[in-house]
Amino acid sequence: MAGLAGVADEALGRAVGAWLDWLGSERRFSAHSIDGYRRDIAGFLGFLARHHGEAPGIALLGAIDAADLRAFLAERRARGIGHVSNARALSALRGFFRWLERRGIVANHALARVRTPRLPRTAPKPLTPDEAALLLDEADAGSAAGDTAPWITARDAALFTLLYGCGLRIAEALALGRDVLPLGETLTVLGKGRKERMVPVLPAVRQAIEAYAALCPFAKGRAPDAKSAPLFVGTRGARLNPGVVQRRMRHLRAALGLSPTATPHKLRHSFATHLLAGGGDLRAIQELLGHASLSTTQRYTEVDAAALMRTYERAHPRAKG
Repeated sequence: MAGLAGVADEALGRAVGAWLDWLGSERRFSAHSIDGYRRDIAGFLGFLARHHGEAPGIALLGAIDAADLRAFLAERRARGIGHVSNARALSALRGFFRWLERRGIVANHALARVRTPRLPRTAPKPLTPDEAALLLDEADAGSAAGDTAPWITARDAALFTLLYGCGLRIAEALALGRDVLPLGETLTVLGKGRKERMVPVLPAVRQAIEAYAALCPFAKGRAPDAKSAPLFVGTRGARLNPGVVQRRMRHLRAALGLSPTATPHKLRHSFATHLLAGGGDLRAIQELLGHASLSTTQRYTEVDAAALMRTYERAHPRAKG
Protein backbone atom coordinates (compact mmCIF):
# COMPACT_ATOMS: atom_id res chain seq x y z
CA MET A 1 0.00 0.00 0.00
CA ALA A 2 1.37 3.42 -0.90
CA GLY A 3 2.08 6.04 1.73
CA LEU A 4 0.82 9.59 1.59
CA ALA A 5 1.06 11.62 -1.58
CA GLY A 6 3.11 14.77 -1.20
CA VAL A 7 5.25 13.65 1.77
CA ALA A 8 8.72 14.99 1.01
CA ASP A 9 10.57 12.87 3.56
CA GLU A 10 10.96 9.39 2.08
CA ALA A 11 11.51 7.69 5.45
CA LEU A 12 8.29 9.19 6.82
CA GLY A 13 6.39 8.24 3.67
CA ARG A 14 7.59 4.65 3.97
CA ALA A 15 6.69 4.57 7.67
CA VAL A 16 3.15 5.79 7.01
CA GLY A 17 2.72 3.27 4.21
CA ALA A 18 4.03 0.41 6.36
CA TRP A 19 1.72 1.41 9.22
CA LEU A 20 -1.32 1.50 6.93
CA ASP A 21 -0.31 -1.91 5.55
CA TRP A 22 -0.03 -3.22 9.12
CA LEU A 23 -3.51 -1.93 9.97
CA GLY A 24 -4.92 -3.93 7.08
CA SER A 25 -2.86 -7.12 7.29
CA GLU A 26 -2.30 -7.50 11.05
CA ARG A 27 -5.12 -5.56 12.68
CA ARG A 28 -7.66 -6.42 9.96
CA PHE A 29 -9.01 -2.87 9.71
CA SER A 30 -11.53 -2.30 6.95
CA ALA A 31 -10.56 -0.30 3.84
CA HIS A 32 -12.91 2.45 5.03
CA SER A 33 -11.18 2.70 8.42
CA ILE A 34 -7.72 2.69 6.85
CA ASP A 35 -8.74 5.48 4.50
CA GLY A 36 -9.96 7.51 7.47
CA TYR A 37 -6.65 6.97 9.28
CA ARG A 38 -4.76 8.01 6.14
CA ARG A 39 -6.73 11.26 5.97
CA ASP A 40 -6.13 11.94 9.67
CA ILE A 41 -2.36 11.48 9.33
CA ALA A 42 -2.28 13.51 6.11
CA GLY A 43 -4.15 16.33 7.85
CA PHE A 44 -1.70 16.29 10.75
CA LEU A 45 1.39 16.31 8.52
CA GLY A 46 -0.10 19.14 6.48
CA PHE A 47 -0.61 21.11 9.69
CA LEU A 48 3.00 20.48 10.78
CA ALA A 49 4.26 21.80 7.42
CA ARG A 50 2.26 25.03 7.86
CA HIS A 51 3.01 25.35 11.58
CA HIS A 52 6.78 24.81 11.34
CA GLY A 53 7.37 26.14 7.85
CA GLU A 54 9.10 22.97 6.70
CA ALA A 55 8.22 19.58 5.28
CA PRO A 56 7.74 17.20 8.22
CA GLY A 57 10.05 14.23 8.64
CA ILE A 58 10.82 11.54 11.20
CA ALA A 59 13.01 13.95 13.18
CA LEU A 60 10.21 16.49 13.49
CA LEU A 61 7.80 13.81 14.75
CA GLY A 62 10.27 13.11 17.54
CA ALA A 63 10.53 16.81 18.43
CA ILE A 64 6.91 18.00 18.48
CA ASP A 65 5.41 18.77 21.88
CA ALA A 66 1.99 19.03 23.46
CA ALA A 67 1.69 22.68 22.36
CA ASP A 68 1.99 21.58 18.70
CA LEU A 69 -0.76 19.03 19.19
CA ARG A 70 -3.05 21.52 20.92
CA ALA A 71 -2.45 23.98 18.08
CA PHE A 72 -3.41 21.22 15.63
CA LEU A 73 -6.71 20.69 17.46
CA ALA A 74 -7.31 24.44 17.71
CA GLU A 75 -6.87 24.87 13.95
CA ARG A 76 -9.34 22.06 13.30
CA ARG A 77 -11.89 23.60 15.68
CA ALA A 78 -11.49 26.95 13.91
CA ARG A 79 -12.43 25.18 10.67
CA GLY A 80 -15.60 23.87 12.30
CA ILE A 81 -14.44 20.30 12.81
CA GLY A 82 -16.34 18.76 15.72
CA HIS A 83 -15.32 16.93 18.87
CA VAL A 84 -15.95 13.44 17.51
CA SER A 85 -13.75 13.99 14.44
CA ASN A 86 -11.00 15.56 16.55
CA ALA A 87 -11.11 12.67 19.02
CA ARG A 88 -10.86 10.23 16.12
CA ALA A 89 -7.83 12.09 14.71
CA LEU A 90 -6.08 11.91 18.10
CA SER A 91 -6.85 8.19 18.26
CA ALA A 92 -5.21 7.74 14.84
CA LEU A 93 -2.13 9.71 15.94
CA ARG A 94 -1.79 7.68 19.14
CA GLY A 95 -1.94 4.45 17.18
CA PHE A 96 0.65 5.70 14.66
CA PHE A 97 3.08 6.93 17.33
CA ARG A 98 2.76 3.69 19.31
CA TRP A 99 3.58 1.75 16.11
CA LEU A 100 6.60 3.99 15.43
CA GLU A 101 7.93 3.51 18.97
CA ARG A 102 7.51 -0.26 19.01
CA ARG A 103 9.54 -0.50 15.82
CA GLY A 104 12.30 1.72 17.13
CA ILE A 105 11.69 4.43 14.53
CA VAL A 106 10.94 7.34 16.86
CA ALA A 107 9.53 7.84 20.36
CA ASN A 108 7.45 10.82 21.45
CA HIS A 109 5.10 10.79 24.45
CA ALA A 110 3.65 14.28 23.91
CA LEU A 111 0.27 12.76 23.03
CA ALA A 112 -0.04 11.44 26.58
CA ARG A 113 -0.21 15.05 27.77
CA VAL A 114 -3.06 16.02 25.46
CA ARG A 115 -6.60 15.26 26.57
CA THR A 116 -9.05 13.87 24.09
CA PRO A 117 -11.85 16.40 23.43
CA ARG A 118 -14.88 15.69 25.58
CA LEU A 119 -17.79 14.46 23.56
CA PRO A 120 -20.98 16.43 24.22
CA ARG A 121 -23.72 14.50 25.98
CA THR A 122 -27.24 15.24 27.08
CA ALA A 123 -29.13 12.61 29.07
CA PRO A 124 -27.54 9.23 29.91
CA LYS A 125 -28.73 7.47 26.76
CA PRO A 126 -27.19 4.63 24.78
CA LEU A 127 -24.00 5.48 22.95
CA THR A 128 -24.56 7.18 19.62
CA PRO A 129 -23.28 5.30 16.56
CA ASP A 130 -20.37 7.77 16.33
CA GLU A 131 -19.51 7.29 20.01
CA ALA A 132 -19.64 3.51 19.65
CA ALA A 133 -17.37 3.62 16.60
CA LEU A 134 -14.94 5.94 18.37
CA LEU A 135 -14.85 3.73 21.46
CA LEU A 136 -14.03 0.66 19.35
CA ASP A 137 -11.32 2.58 17.49
CA GLU A 138 -9.81 3.76 20.78
CA ALA A 139 -9.88 0.23 22.19
CA ASP A 140 -8.10 -0.99 19.07
CA ALA A 141 -5.45 1.74 19.37
CA GLY A 142 -4.79 0.72 22.97
CA SER A 143 -4.01 4.31 23.97
CA ALA A 144 -6.08 4.37 27.14
CA ALA A 145 -4.41 1.30 28.60
CA GLY A 146 -0.83 2.58 28.58
CA ASP A 147 1.97 0.38 27.28
CA THR A 148 -0.20 -2.69 26.78
CA ALA A 149 0.85 -5.88 25.03
CA PRO A 150 -0.53 -6.02 21.47
CA TRP A 151 -2.48 -9.22 22.16
CA ILE A 152 -4.28 -7.60 25.12
CA THR A 153 -5.18 -4.56 23.02
CA ALA A 154 -6.49 -6.93 20.33
CA ARG A 155 -8.43 -8.91 22.98
CA ASP A 156 -10.16 -5.82 24.33
CA ALA A 157 -11.01 -4.56 20.85
CA ALA A 158 -12.40 -7.98 19.89
CA LEU A 159 -14.49 -8.26 23.05
CA PHE A 160 -16.04 -4.79 22.76
CA THR A 161 -16.66 -5.30 19.04
CA LEU A 162 -18.44 -8.57 19.88
CA LEU A 163 -20.62 -6.95 22.56
CA TYR A 164 -21.68 -4.14 20.24
CA GLY A 165 -21.79 -6.14 17.00
CA CYS A 166 -23.76 -9.11 18.35
CA GLY A 167 -25.58 -7.66 21.38
CA LEU A 168 -24.15 -10.18 23.85
CA ARG A 169 -24.19 -9.87 27.62
CA ILE A 170 -20.68 -9.66 29.00
CA ALA A 171 -21.13 -12.98 30.82
CA GLU A 172 -22.21 -14.62 27.55
CA ALA A 173 -19.14 -13.32 25.74
CA LEU A 174 -16.71 -14.37 28.47
CA ALA A 175 -18.29 -17.84 28.63
CA LEU A 176 -17.40 -18.55 24.98
CA GLY A 177 -14.89 -21.31 24.39
CA ARG A 178 -12.11 -21.52 21.86
CA ASP A 179 -14.18 -24.09 20.01
CA VAL A 180 -16.17 -21.26 18.37
CA LEU A 181 -13.10 -20.69 16.16
CA PRO A 182 -13.01 -20.29 13.29
CA LEU A 183 -16.11 -18.11 13.38
CA GLY A 184 -18.72 -18.56 10.70
CA GLU A 185 -21.63 -16.34 9.80
CA THR A 186 -23.53 -17.21 13.00
CA LEU A 187 -22.65 -17.86 16.63
CA THR A 188 -24.54 -20.00 19.15
CA VAL A 189 -24.75 -18.30 22.54
CA LEU A 190 -25.80 -19.79 25.87
CA GLY A 191 -27.92 -17.13 27.60
CA LYS A 192 -29.89 -16.81 30.80
CA GLY A 193 -31.65 -19.96 31.93
CA ARG A 194 -29.18 -21.91 29.75
CA LYS A 195 -31.27 -21.03 26.71
CA GLU A 196 -29.39 -21.17 23.44
CA ARG A 197 -29.86 -18.60 20.72
CA MET A 198 -28.18 -17.97 17.41
CA VAL A 199 -26.84 -14.54 16.47
CA PRO A 200 -25.38 -13.37 13.14
CA VAL A 201 -21.69 -12.48 13.13
CA LEU A 202 -20.75 -9.35 11.22
CA PRO A 203 -17.50 -9.39 9.21
CA ALA A 204 -16.04 -6.70 11.52
CA VAL A 205 -16.68 -8.94 14.54
CA ARG A 206 -15.15 -11.96 12.84
CA GLN A 207 -12.07 -9.98 11.78
CA ALA A 208 -11.53 -8.53 15.26
CA ILE A 209 -11.74 -11.95 16.94
CA GLU A 210 -9.50 -13.58 14.35
CA ALA A 211 -6.90 -10.81 14.86
CA TYR A 212 -6.99 -11.40 18.62
CA ALA A 213 -6.78 -15.19 18.28
CA ALA A 214 -3.75 -14.87 16.00
CA LEU A 215 -1.90 -12.78 18.61
CA CYS A 216 -3.02 -14.50 21.83
CA PRO A 217 -0.10 -16.45 23.33
CA PHE A 218 -2.48 -18.87 25.08
CA ALA A 219 -4.43 -19.85 21.97
CA LYS A 220 -1.95 -22.33 20.53
CA GLY A 221 -1.17 -25.80 21.77
CA ARG A 222 -1.99 -25.38 25.45
CA ALA A 223 -5.55 -26.63 25.65
CA PRO A 224 -6.40 -30.02 24.17
CA ASP A 225 -10.04 -29.48 25.10
CA ALA A 226 -10.98 -26.42 23.04
CA LYS A 227 -14.58 -26.65 24.22
CA SER A 228 -13.59 -25.87 27.82
CA ALA A 229 -10.70 -23.55 26.96
CA PRO A 230 -11.86 -19.92 27.22
CA LEU A 231 -11.81 -17.69 24.16
CA PHE A 232 -11.10 -14.51 26.14
CA VAL A 233 -8.27 -14.90 28.64
CA GLY A 234 -6.35 -12.79 31.14
CA THR A 235 -2.62 -12.29 31.38
CA ARG A 236 -2.08 -15.77 32.89
CA GLY A 237 -4.27 -17.62 30.43
CA ALA A 238 -7.30 -18.13 32.70
CA ARG A 239 -10.77 -17.04 31.69
CA LEU A 240 -10.97 -13.24 31.59
CA ASN A 241 -12.45 -11.65 34.71
CA PRO A 242 -15.39 -9.25 34.15
CA GLY A 243 -13.72 -6.76 36.51
CA VAL A 244 -10.83 -6.40 34.06
CA VAL A 245 -13.30 -5.57 31.29
CA GLN A 246 -15.11 -3.02 33.47
CA ARG A 247 -11.81 -1.37 34.36
CA ARG A 248 -10.78 -1.16 30.70
CA MET A 249 -14.10 0.48 29.84
CA ARG A 250 -13.58 3.05 32.61
CA HIS A 251 -10.20 3.96 31.09
CA LEU A 252 -11.72 4.30 27.62
CA ARG A 253 -14.66 6.45 28.65
CA ALA A 254 -12.37 8.72 30.68
CA ALA A 255 -10.05 9.14 27.69
CA LEU A 256 -12.98 9.97 25.41
CA GLY A 257 -15.03 12.04 27.86
CA LEU A 258 -17.99 9.66 27.69
CA SER A 259 -20.69 9.45 30.34
CA PRO A 260 -20.15 7.18 33.38
CA THR A 261 -23.12 5.21 32.05
CA ALA A 262 -20.90 3.95 29.20
CA THR A 263 -20.38 0.40 30.48
CA PRO A 264 -19.78 -2.90 28.66
CA HIS A 265 -23.48 -3.67 29.08
CA LYS A 266 -24.28 -0.34 27.40
CA LEU A 267 -22.75 -1.72 24.21
CA ARG A 268 -25.48 -4.40 24.19
CA HIS A 269 -28.02 -1.66 24.89
CA SER A 270 -26.64 0.42 22.02
CA PHE A 271 -26.72 -2.60 19.67
CA ALA A 272 -30.46 -2.97 20.21
CA THR A 273 -31.22 0.76 20.09
CA HIS A 274 -29.29 1.31 16.86
CA LEU A 275 -30.99 -1.67 15.23
CA LEU A 276 -34.40 -0.32 16.19
CA ALA A 277 -33.53 3.21 15.02
CA GLY A 278 -32.52 1.72 11.68
CA GLY A 279 -35.95 0.12 11.26
CA GLY A 280 -35.19 -3.27 12.78
CA ASP A 281 -38.13 -5.46 13.75
CA LEU A 282 -38.81 -5.47 17.49
CA ARG A 283 -39.52 -9.22 17.53
CA ALA A 284 -36.26 -9.95 15.71
CA ILE A 285 -34.35 -7.78 18.17
CA GLN A 286 -36.04 -9.66 21.02
CA GLU A 287 -34.72 -12.92 19.58
CA LEU A 288 -31.22 -11.52 19.09
CA LEU A 289 -31.10 -10.30 22.69
CA GLY A 290 -32.55 -13.51 24.11
CA HIS A 291 -35.40 -11.81 25.95
CA ALA A 292 -38.31 -13.95 27.10
CA SER A 293 -40.89 -11.19 26.59
CA LEU A 294 -41.29 -8.32 24.15
CA SER A 295 -41.98 -5.90 27.01
CA THR A 296 -38.46 -6.51 28.30
CA THR A 297 -37.02 -5.55 24.93
CA GLN A 298 -39.10 -2.37 24.87
CA ARG A 299 -37.88 -1.31 28.30
CA TYR A 300 -34.31 -2.30 27.60
CA THR A 301 -34.02 -0.24 24.43
CA GLU A 302 -35.83 2.75 25.97
CA VAL A 303 -38.16 2.93 23.01
CA ASP A 304 -40.42 5.99 23.19
CA ALA A 305 -43.93 6.08 21.85
CA ALA A 306 -43.01 8.41 18.99
CA ALA A 307 -40.32 6.04 17.71
CA LEU A 308 -42.71 3.09 17.92
CA MET A 309 -45.35 5.07 16.04
CA ARG A 310 -42.88 5.91 13.27
CA THR A 311 -41.98 2.23 12.98
CA TYR A 312 -45.69 1.31 12.93
CA GLU A 313 -46.52 3.89 10.26
CA ARG A 314 -43.64 2.75 8.11
CA ALA A 315 -44.29 -0.97 8.43
CA HIS A 316 -47.97 -1.69 9.04
CA PRO A 317 -50.05 -2.25 5.88
CA ARG A 318 -53.11 -0.46 7.37
CA ALA A 319 -51.21 2.43 8.93
CA LYS A 320 -52.05 4.78 6.05
CA GLY A 321 -55.54 3.50 5.52
